[in-house]
Amino acid sequence: MRLDVNGETLDTDPRAGQCLRTLLREHGHHEVKKGCDAGDCGACTVLLDGQPVHSCIVPAVRAEGSSVTTASGLAPDDTLHPVQEKLIEHFGFQCGFCTAGMSVTASTLTAADLPDLDRRMKGSLCRCTGYRPIRAAIEESVLGPVRTTGRGEVDPVVGRSVSPEAARRVVQGLEPYTFDTSIPGTLTLRVLGSPHPHARIASIDTSAARALPGVVAVYTHEDVPGGRYSTARHEHREDDPDDTRMLDEVVRFVGQRVAAVVAETAAVAEEACRLIRVSYDVLPAVFDPEEARSAGAPLVHPDRTPDDRVAASERNVVAALHDGFGGDIHAALAASEVTVTGTWQTSRVSHAQLETHGSLGWLDDDGRLVIRSSTQVPFLTRDEIARIFDLPADRVRVFAPRVGGGFGGKQEIFTEDLVALAVLRTGRPVSYEFSRADEFRRASVRHPMRVSVTLGATRKGELTAMKVDVLSDTGAYGNHAIGVLFHGCAESITLYRAPTKWIDAEAVYTNNVPSGAFRGYGLGQVILGVESAMDMLAERLDIDPFALRRLNAVREGDPLHEEDDKYEEDLVWGSYGLDQCLDLAESALRTGNGVAAPAGWQVGEGMAVAMIATMAPRGHIAHTSVTLRPDGVYVLSVGTAEFGNGTSTVHRQIAATVLRAGFDRLRLRSSDTDAVAHDTGAFASAGITVAGKALHAASLALEARMRRIAAEITGAEESACRLEEDGVHTPNGVVDFARIVAAAPEAERSEHGLVATGSEFGDLRSIAFNVHAVRVAVDAATGTVRILQSVQSADAGFVMNPAQCIGQIEGGAAQGIGSALYEEVMMDAGTVVNPMFRQYRVPQFADVPATEVYFADTSDDLGPFGAKSMSESPYNPVAPAIGNAIARALGRRPFEQPFSRDRVWRLMQG
Repeated sequence: MRLDVNGETLDTDPRAGQCLRTLLREHGHHEVKKGCDAGDCGACTVLLDGQPVHSCIVPAVRAEGSSVTTASGLAPDDTLHPVQEKLIEHFGFQCGFCTAGMSVTASTLTAADLPDLDRRMKGSLCRCTGYRPIRAAIEESVLGPVRTTGRGEVDPVVGRSVSPEAARRVVQGLEPYTFDTSIPGTLTLRVLGSPHPHARIASIDTSAARALPGVVAVYTHEDVPGGRYSTARHEHREDDPDDTRMLDEVVRFVGQRVAAVVAETAAVAEEACRLIRVSYDVLPAVFDPEEARSAGAPLVHPDRTPDDRVAASERNVVAALHDGFGGDIHAALAASEVTVTGTWQTSRVSHAQLETHGSLGWLDDDGRLVIRSSTQVPFLTRDEIARIFDLPADRVRVFAPRVGGGFGGKQEIFTEDLVALAVLRTGRPVSYEFSRADEFRRASVRHPMRVSVTLGATRKGELTAMKVDVLSDTGAYGNHAIGVLFHGCAESITLYRAPTKWIDAEAVYTNNVPSGAFRGYGLGQVILGVESAMDMLAERLDIDPFALRRLNAVREGDPLHEEDDKYEEDLVWGSYGLDQCLDLAESALRTGNGVAAPAGWQVGEGMAVAMIATMAPRGHIAHTSVTLRPDGVYVLSVGTAEFGNGTSTVHRQIAATVLRAGFDRLRLRSSDTDAVAHDTGAFASAGITVAGKALHAASLALEARMRRIAAEITGAEESACRLEEDGVHTPNGVVDFARIVAAAPEAERSEHGLVATGSEFGDLRSIAFNVHAVRVAVDAATGTVRILQSVQSADAGFVMNPAQCIGQIEGGAAQGIGSALYEEVMMDAGTVVNPMFRQYRVPQFADVPATEVYFADTSDDLGPFGAKSMSESPYNPVAPAIGNAIARALGRRPFEQPFSRDRVWRLMQG
């Protein structure tokens, strides 16, 4: 058939049943992204004869004789469509995976569509931004003249809202993600999943699958390395339990890998999976975490021992914390003038990043294994792959192009191990890409937790005792179970001063889908309980909730840990901004925003506080280098990944500030194990506080070397030399970059130029704070909750890129709103029953109000230029603030998250 794509004729022969998206991608139009396979997310949107369609649900044959326009064809030549210009200007993307499809849909809108914008854009999901900048971009592109804000028009130093270098490519869909490339001869890997939540494989017959034409290999538990490992990745691999085999003879959750098929095409691989015959001995399963740790419960991992870093497998307990200080907690509570207590339950939440997990592997010309992956942790992935297959680390390379969202979910090995196996066994390139259903059934979710909190206080509101009990459901495997439990309890408890504290916390195995790392890393769940209990105390004593926090929160100089507290012993006061955050949020809430509640709805206000350390404990390492080429270009080598966190832009700003260079003279190489010696990875909000600090050190070292060399060349005093855009200025003239490189000592040069390195080891961590405040309206008749005003104040230290940092806060708040009101991965006897976006409510345009963002005026002693981290923390206080507002609106407190319409309605009936 023949069709027109972006003005060019395409003659092609689609396969039976092929959709338009795969047809376009097979012909090099990688600007058409894959996000959901079901027409739910909008990432694959194109114009078909001028009308926006989700190309994943349009049969390719329907495009015969039609005109197709993708994001890269919305404007002629290298120009951008007005809405694409505005998306750049308003920082209307973060990871950018949704942006191409978003811009296609938005390009069709007119002024008449703006009153109905929420409905017109409901089919385009963004997991990163919170929609406010996208809405602004659309409205301005429709209503006003476009003012182009080109890259390079703003001085790219720290403290400025500089657009990402990749902005133009992102809005056109031309910035490559993991699968936006083609390698001839690539095989496809697909997995057969378990239909049972707990079973032992009695027999498995793969003969029919192996005989299917096009099948290259089939792997079962008999064909894989026998060692156990964890899918979770940390700097210290001992932080997680070794409880996972690549393919196991015992399956422990519905969807777990049973066999892997490698074939010439996806269709053949999927058909071969259906031909595999498996006989199971079904085992007893347990789904409730309380039952799981009770006597007589089915054991999920009975053979795991403390040597595997599993605390008590005979009780299904992976990790346990029973500790406190200040004496007998029960006596302290009994002696308190006032006590409040409550138990809260949080839900499973999907990361719902638009780019699914996946990796592509091959052998390079030297026979080295190369993995191109959508990962936040390329170095840690490389090291574990090398360990699994008994390879030297230098025989494995892992790298990540731009990652389409992560939020902690890509701090795991979910595809790389099988791809490595297939590449090493077949010698051919192999790809394995999750479907959206795989994301729900096979990837990790946020740990659901039951959090019980009892507070004791004086009648004046001073805390006298705090008792917290946490039960975390880690699912069938313990990836991140230990870290999430300890981290979730740590800063949640440290936030408040009380003479007696006690924590009972356990993470337990069940036969549910595994839980894992997620933005906030456990703090959001525990903070829900602590901050809700604080609000109960404020109500009980008739004290303003802001005043109660001011009375009890830690103050600068207070001890941050007890003498025997090894988890928090590296915390220091680099700066303090909680007092300002409380004032800013309270002032904004009292001022209001003029948004009125619908008639008859009940209105309430709520707030919550969160505290977080600025990096992971026990060390987070980054090595960097900066190379000056003779032509004056600086090559920045950094190991961390860009997945919408904005680090690639801030890293350029750091170098631009120190080296007095525009972005046009900076080349960034990142997220590649060949780039630097080591980088722990893009998690724990470490992009600025660790990798950025290391790059700052390398830039300062290079600047000093350049001045020293120029002084030696000219005979000037080094202190009189200064680096400028055209070279080093000395009292005796300007020394250009080529002369500096030529004169550099051999030990300081590489084949490319003059090199300096920088490192950060995360030996000390500072503290950041966030305060969220909301005003909500609740329709008691239907249970509908509407957020009228949303405010967040943040202690971010020196704000390196204000627009990006505001975007991180808005995005974190949007995810918090989703967790608070909508999102829940629903289970039935271990089976995920809502494994697609049309059944799982990712917040849409209409669901997310604009969040007012205010920054405390602080500068941190530890961070580069005084910056703190601000990627994870905005999520943490949102749900408790909303829950507190609902409670004050209705006079009845919700205890089960999400506070969905049905739960709020039932609350009112009781």
